[in-house]
Amino acid sequence: MTGTADRTDVHAPCAGVAAGTAFLSGPGPVVDFGPGAVARIPAHLAALSARRVLVVTDPGLRAAGVVDAVVGPLAATGAVVEVFDAVRGNPTVAVVEDGAEQARALGLDAVLALGGGSSLDAAKGIALLAPSPGARADGSGVTPAAGLPLVAVPTTAGTGAETNGFGVLEDPANRQKVYCGDASVVPRVAVLDPELTLGLPPAATAATGVDALVHGIESLASRGRDPMSEAFAAEAVRRAWVWLPVAVADGSDPRARAEMLVAAHLAGQALTRSGLGLVHGLAHALSLHTGAVHGPALAAVLPEVVAWSLDADPAGWGRAAEAVGLSRPAALPDALGGLLEQVDTRVSVADLGAAPDDREALARTALADPVSRNAPRHPASVAELVELLGRC
Repeated sequence: MTGTADRTDVHAPCAGVAAGTAFLSGPGPVVDFGPGAVARIPAHLAALSARRVLVVTDPGLRAAGVVDAVVGPLAATGAVVEVFDAVRGNPTVAVVEDGAEQARALGLDAVLALGGGSSLDAAKGIALLAPSPGARADGSGVTPAAGLPLVAVPTTAGTGAETNGFGVLEDPANRQKVYCGDASVVPRVAVLDPELTLGLPPAATAATGVDALVHGIESLASRGRDPMSEAFAAEAVRRAWVWLPVAVADGSDPRARAEMLVAAHLAGQALTRSGLGLVHGLAHALSLHTGAVHGPALAAVLPEVVAWSLDADPAGWGRAAEAVGLSRPAALPDALGGLLEQVDTRVSVADLGAAPDDREALARTALADPVSRNAPRHPASVAELVELLGRC
């Protein structure tokens, strides 16, 4: 998620791999995909010798009974199960530190992340900090030791957070995003059960699905991309482009739900290798300054950022255009705008509460975000981003 490679070879045409290109691909989670996969969670935790488990989730899932449906079978095996349900959208460093303290005080030995990207990101921070008193989610304090083993169960098809060991957190005091994580908290198992996404409302389906789509789109034009990330990203974009509108229109369509869960996971695999770009940098800034939900924040800037970046990487944007069935990259911004209209997520930065006077602060925050360094048109100036935000 924080890859910031600045290589000249990453813009090579898709016909081959440039001479001298090098990349390293580490291990990821074991993936257990399919309807009913949640029933195998107790077996996965038992294989990790986990007997005292912290479930990290949000109050909505607990109220909806999803947490009980997962915790009941786990508790029936004799495992001690504690629930931490204080996670909200855009989780903060304070929430992660509170969860880690709870896990530490109770002597828990594993973490089960259940929910959307916010819960998964928070869980990774909690798993990392729990064994290390004095470690802080913002990177200060003592250097954390290896984290607790983690099993991730996404209930939305969006972030792909189950693919890597880093979570994106908010530090409200300093108005910045921080990246909290480590290779030791890459989920040991990702349980992908499309049945868990069947009850997701259309607006949430669209917002999280746009996140998955943008992960794939940005990965294809990222400075940090490599042949593996390109393969994951192209397939993620292809699936999301076809199936996101279907899932939004009919949330009970089992194939659409399954396809979107796969698309989100593939996009997560891509971004873990490639890093993202300015769409995410600006969206993170919007969330920090206005409290905007991540998906709409991405939608507010996506077409204009792509249009502004086209000349900087014709090959990368060409891959993205090809994945959605377009013959030329120049058609991509309008096509993206059309899809956002179709799934009712086309918004402006003003709709999200950003006034013209906020643009300079937004630009500075975006430029300070590590993801922006992967953008094909980088470095950018504050003045350029202020102008760009004016078009969003």
